[in-house]
Amino acid sequence: MRHYLAPMEGITGCIFRNVYHSCFPPMDKYFTPFLSPNQNGKLSLKEYRDVEPGHNENMRVVPQILTNSAPDFIRTAKVLGDMGYDEVNLNLGCPSGTVVSKGRGAGFLAFPRQLDQCLYEIFSGLDMKISVKTRLGKEDPEEFEELLDIYNRYHMEELIIHPRVRKDMYRNMPRLDMFAKALERSLNPVCYNGDIFRKEDEERIRERFPGLGAVMLGRGIIAYPGLLEEHDEKLSSERLREFHDRLYQANRQAYLAEAGQKVVLFKMKEIWCYLEWAFEDSRREAKRVKKAQTLGDYEAAVSAVFSTCRLIPGGGYRGTP
Repeated sequence: MRHYLAPMEGITGCIFRNVYHSCFPPMDKYFTPFLSPNQNGKLSLKEYRDVEPGHNENMRVVPQILTNSAPDFIRTAKVLGDMGYDEVNLNLGCPSGTVVSKGRGAGFLAFPRQLDQCLYEIFSGLDMKISVKTRLGKEDPEEFEELLDIYNRYHMEELIIHPRVRKDMYRNMPRLDMFAKALERSLNPVCYNGDIFRKEDEERIRERFPGLGAVMLGRGIIAYPGLLEEHDEKLSSERLREFHDRLYQANRQAYLAEAGQKVVLFKMKEIWCYLEWAFEDSRREAKRVKKAQTLGDYEAAVSAVFSTCRLIPGGGYRGTP
């Protein structure tokens, strides 16, 4: 089974990817948080830093592009191709209201004719690997019948399916019956994405879909970075602390001098929205982490979490406490 790191805005950038890659079993692919192309195909400084090849060495990184414009996608993909990337991913899954209101991400799924035309232009205009990350539809999972017919017209590197509709956001259970139909009917290789928070979750997916070749992990791997450890090896508190400290120091080095401690704190607090689930009875101490206003306060609060809260074997993200 191949494992991919999901693109999570503000979290799984090149700093997280590098630190994770050096501390835990590596992912087969790392998908970047989405790039939003402008009409001249240029990347913002922030986006360029994230995909710059020197910041992504020794990893299989796939840039993700968020747009409903084929020309913008093609221009951005060619820029990435010139940087050495041979695969790009189209985001048709983001459920954010600001994204959907512009007809992008999962919002584009409500316009199948325009989507088909966009894919036709993209696949006709590019000579590189193209994968698509999608939801089942915008409002109703039955929308996926037509969407899959569209996807089957194109030779994709991979079709990554998060079996929820946009209005589900990340609530409700993944619709595995619909995923089963998609896996059976898809003419493209399929990857599963959604609610893999413990090893048992992946095992259930493997058992139900024995022909599946890949899974994508997001919230589960942020909450418990040792999720892919082999032979049931449990993540120790010491190893998790080492991972945290390396991530913290990397963010300090990247942002402290240029942007100040507030940016460093913001980056690390986002991680703790998930990482706190690795610990038992961590709410009070994790709250101190999130309320820290200085790096000194943050460091003290983190030390309190690691010294007073027991690490839960196997982790298991369960949502915002």
